[in-house]
Amino acid sequence: MSDRRNTTSAMREEVEEFLYREAALLDAWQLDEWLALTTADCGYYVPPNDKPDADHRTTLFTVADDHARLVERVKRLKDPSAHAEYPPSRTRRLISNVRVTGHDGDTIEAAANFVVYRFRRGDDRREYVGHYRFKLRRENGALKIAERRATLDGEELGALGAVSFIL
Repeated sequence: MSDRRNTTSAMREEVEEFLYREAALLDAWQLDEWLALTTADCGYYVPPNDKPDADHRTTLFTVADDHARLVERVKRLKDPSAHAEYPPSRTRRLISNVRVTGHDGDTIEAAANFVVYRFRRGDDRREYVGHYRFKLRRENGALKIAERRATLDGEELGALGAVSFIL
C-alpha cells in the first residue's frame, strides 16, 4: 500500500510542479515557452458556464482551440497591433487543490482550482475563478499538455470582460 501511495504522491508532486511552472510562464508572458509545453495534438478549451462538461464539437465554447489555433493565438497576443493585449495585461495565477484524477500509461489526468487576477492599465482588476482539468502526456520523459480545460465559476462572463489572454 505504501508503494502505491508513494507513487501517487510523487505523481501529484510532479503534476503540481508542472502546473506551477505553466502558471509562471503565463504570468511572465513567456508564451512561446508555454506553447512548448503542449503536444502537437493538444486542445485548449474554455466551456460555457451553463455546460461545463459539454463537447466542444457540438456546443459553442468561449474558447475551443487546437494546436494550430493556439499557435495563432500566441502570435496575436504578442503582436503590438493586437490592442486587446498591448501592452500585455499583468496577471497573477494562483493554483490550488491539485489532484491526480487518473492515469493510464503515459497519460495523467489532473484537476486543480485557479484564480487569475488580471491587471490592465485604465481598467478595473478582473478576477477569473474556476477549475482546470488537464490531460498530460509524457513525451520524451517530459510532461506535456494534451488537453487543458479551464471552467470559469462566474455566472456571467460579460461582467468579467474579454478573455483575450490565456486562462
